[in-house]
Amino acid sequence: MSQTEEMQLEGPALSKFLGAIRSPFTSRVYLRCIQEFIQFLYANEMIQAKTVDAVDHIEDGEVSPYLTDELRVGDRIELRGPIGGYFVWNPRDRKSEGSPLFLVAGGSGIVPLMAMIRHRANSHNEVPTKLLYSSRSYADIIYREELDRISANDSSLRVIHTLTRRQPQNWMSYERRIDRAMLAETAWQPAEKPIAFTSGPTALVETVANHLLELGYKPECIKTERFGPTGD
Repeated sequence: MSQTEEMQLEGPALSKFLGAIRSPFTSRVYLRCIQEFIQFLYANEMIQAKTVDAVDHIEDGEVSPYLTDELRVGDRIELRGPIGGYFVWNPRDRKSEGSPLFLVAGGSGIVPLMAMIRHRANSHNEVPTKLLYSSRSYADIIYREELDRISANDSSLRVIHTLTRRQPQNWMSYERRIDRAMLAETAWQPAEKPIAFTSGPTALVETVANHLLELGYKPECIKTERFGPTGD
């Protein structure tokens, strides 16, 4: 059993968590890890901030319905892990040293990518990075204010949005789902030896990965993290 720590759980703006409680509260809990939950912990930098603020409810999902509908303050679960390490950016990896990052997110797929962006900012790492982020509407952009703040203070980070359903007046960026043409316009060139991480619904992730291969990215340089209803 892992060491038990006290942590703060905050109700997220994007979906309900622990009964949709929006004001901060503190509770002593054990976190038992189903591997997907590790992504939530990574994004919220649990080791440092001990805060969970992003859990999106996916109908028929394996994990999120339990976290959003069943888990209550005071419940005890156990944390194991982290398990694996495939979808992790390690700036100290000599194999990828100096390689620019291309991050592609759809909806709540931003969660693990936000962990990388936060780690990059906190460690003052200036590896050139682009984030292409697809959301349904402006209001659905998760971490919007934080992304704006980080990118405004870091010229080596570029955040590119596309809104697929509703756009505010005078919207100047993309207005469609991510496609090959959009990736060709926004991705680093293969000659720059970039590393790509894409996270989101299965259909989006497969589309992005396939198009990046067509554009000349090496398979070993494309990391994917997908989610969807049970059985997808």
